[in-house]
Amino acid sequence: MKRIIMGIIALVIAAGVYAQKDKKATEILDAVIAKTEAQKTIEVDFTYTMKNPEAGINESKSGILQIMDNSYRLDIGEQVVISDGETMWTLLIEDEEVMINEVEENDADAITPSNLLNSYSDNYKSKFLQEDRYNGKTAEIIELTPLKGRNFTKIHVIIDKAEKQILSFSIFDKNGSTYSYIINKYNSNKDIPASQFTFTEADYPDFEIVDMR
Repeated sequence: MKRIIMGIIALVIAAGVYAQKDKKATEILDAVIAKTEAQKTIEVDFTYTMKNPEAGINESKSGILQIMDNSYRLDIGEQVVISDGETMWTLLIEDEEVMINEVEENDADAITPSNLLNSYSDNYKSKFLQEDRYNGKTAEIIELTPLKGRNFTKIHVIIDKAEKQILSFSIFDKNGSTYSYIINKYNSNKDIPASQFTFTEADYPDFEIVDMR
């Protein structure tokens, strides 16, 4: 689940801050970051897929991600993850359970939009691969290669050339798996109530609460 959260938030926030910069890739990513950071809220309808041909795995899930400042809400499958930037609630709908964790402000691994964006600094080599057509749009394809030891080999980011908006994002794992996040619908500056980013216990009276703070 953490992989899904980090991947999709990174997808809509930006492809990251990057080292050993390819000039064209840098210009494209800078434009994506600037446009995204200017948006007050983001709501994304996306599809997450995980494929591993050797293991015969081809799984797909639909989800909705909402972001406002350092707060977010992710609804995917039977799980809901809510964070107000300080606390994170993970709801397991089928099990009727919610786990509560603190978001560590100074933790480099903390799952917050701004921290994810900043955490990519000096971690990737960026390379512009090509311009191509993607779902009827002219797209720019960029490859990010980690400079430090990771459990994946590369990331491919497909960006709408005209809109400077990420269309899809694929992570290639060392075990042969590919994790892809495809944006089906992207809404920015939508009026999203603050209540979306907090957990209200009264709304889930039958849930067991596991407080791990």
